[in-house]
Amino acid sequence: MASERLPSRPACLLVASGAAEGVSAQSFLHCFTLASAAFNLQVATPGGKTMDFVDVNESNARWVQDFRLKAYASPAKLESIDGARYHALLIPSCPGALVDLASSGSLARILQHFHSESKPICAVGHGVAALCCATSEDRSWVFQGYSVTGPSVYELVRAPGFAHLPLIVEDFVKDAGACFSGSEEAPGQAPSRCHHLQMSWVSPETLPRDTRPAWALVELLGGSEDPP
Repeated sequence: MASERLPSRPACLLVASGAAEGVSAQSFLHCFTLASAAFNLQVATPGGKTMDFVDVNESNARWVQDFRLKAYASPAKLESIDGARYHALLIPSCPGALVDLASSGSLARILQHFHSESKPICAVGHGVAALCCATSEDRSWVFQGYSVTGPSVYELVRAPGFAHLPLIVEDFVKDAGACFSGSEEAPGQAPSRCHHLQMSWVSPETLPRDTRPAWALVELLGGSEDPP
């Protein structure tokens, strides 16, 4: 699925879960709306599966309904995506990320490309789990030494199904040799903050001009803890 394309815009890849545990409707709305205003946006899921939106409420139900009627409502297959075509990678909050994205070889290949090219990567809430797939042949994490923020164990333990989670992101990140800090959310609120890999040695001013909108998106999402 691709949003309406303009030749002069850089390209952003939005990766979402295709698992039954779903994608946060509010997070997807927030990410899609912001990104499509500045990028040619491509949405992809494992196998091109249709996204199951969760946490649909009165404020976003109409948007979700209208979105499903669009001609571009079918995601592209993540397995067919060439990461070299995109300037930024965006992952909305997906409770299903632990089920499919965290072990996706196709996403691992894309993340490894983004890492090698120092391209910006944004992950929101539960979408941070998707980054865990990016391991090398020796099982080392490609983001070793980075600083990552995401939902803390304290946040996750309050959610139903905690005992059955296949992976605890905070433990994985720390065991992989990276730094982790948990986001702070109000009691009962699903994790919604934007999280990204901190690369202190990269300055947006030193990057190619066509990548700067991507960094602007990182900053914009990072400064908006509560989606509108």
